[in-house]
Amino acid sequence: MSKAPLLIIAAGGTGGHMFPAQALAEVMLTRGWRVKLSTDARGARYTGGFPDAVEIEEISSATFARGGVLAKLLVPFRLLSGVLRAGFRMLKERPDAVVGFGGYPSIPALAAAWVLRVPRMIHEQNGVLGRVNEVFAKRVGIVACGTWPTTLPEGVDGYHVGNPVRAAVLERAGSGYIAPGDYPMELLVMGGSQGARILSDVVPPAIAALPMDMLRNIRVSHQARDEDAERVSEYYAQSGVTADVQPFFHDVPRRMSEAQLVISRAGASTIADLTVIGRPSILIPYAAAAGDHQVANAHGLVESEAAIMIREDVANPDNLTQYIEMILGNGAAALQMAQSAQGLGKPEAAETLADMVEEITKKEGAA
Repeated sequence: MSKAPLLIIAAGGTGGHMFPAQALAEVMLTRGWRVKLSTDARGARYTGGFPDAVEIEEISSATFARGGVLAKLLVPFRLLSGVLRAGFRMLKERPDAVVGFGGYPSIPALAAAWVLRVPRMIHEQNGVLGRVNEVFAKRVGIVACGTWPTTLPEGVDGYHVGNPVRAAVLERAGSGYIAPGDYPMELLVMGGSQGARILSDVVPPAIAALPMDMLRNIRVSHQARDEDAERVSEYYAQSGVTADVQPFFHDVPRRMSEAQLVISRAGASTIADLTVIGRPSILIPYAAAAGDHQVANAHGLVESEAAIMIREDVANPDNLTQYIEMILGNGAAALQMAQSAQGLGKPEAAETLADMVEEITKKEGAA
């Protein structure tokens, strides 16, 4: 009896890479594949939601973005070590395909797959290729894109599949939206998997400045970094606002489906969740994002009037209060925003990506 085919998923150390990787893993398991995740210690922090059947393998990786001069000098050697180890493992395990989701931790598996001619593809979540995916774009069989349009190197064709979302998000797909009104309303505030100080600085005072007849109905779920959590909680309490402040929400799909409004960064996974579930949002893209990719991510929602975008350099409590009041004060408009967001959703993205994995395995495996 032959072994089930093996897929190696390589992903970096942020939720933006790990959540779509988890979504693909869930689908491939249902199709009878074995799945192994190749990531580093940072990525391992986001593996709690992965199915138990997925083997988690921590690899040696590094990035030029962090550390001192010595750490940066050691990056090539650590990456080379990771590539060699990944290559030896592939010679032993004979994977049928490798899929990279970006981030430096995806380099070892993708590089080894390129050398050994293992069928391989990448998925780019953002509207601008990340550094690693840009390097491998011409060295893989398929470049799948989560955001469209995606800026690609000359001569590279991309396929718009959308960003895969986890099963927990799919369970809430198209959840009925309760338009804001004179009754309890939920606001979800998220700063991405790393948190965002600016949201902790401007959102609490913006909410506190809302008219009292609106404020009395508001309940807030606010994701804040550990170092910001205490002051954010105190501000809400002193303002008489009921708020649940945590560094990370493990039940984002539930909270988002219950929200009348989401205030967030514009990370690719967040955008995917917003469009699959269908919720109005105010987006404050991360200004330092490589290639300004969070602005590119938000473009589709803004163009479809499903979201309002505020550039980080002009975000302040005053203008944020105005936008929150404008959305929560007009139930019909908020409902239209929710419907427009849902119209952009691609809940089938993980299945489409899984089809591509099987297609490239048959095509290149037979070559």
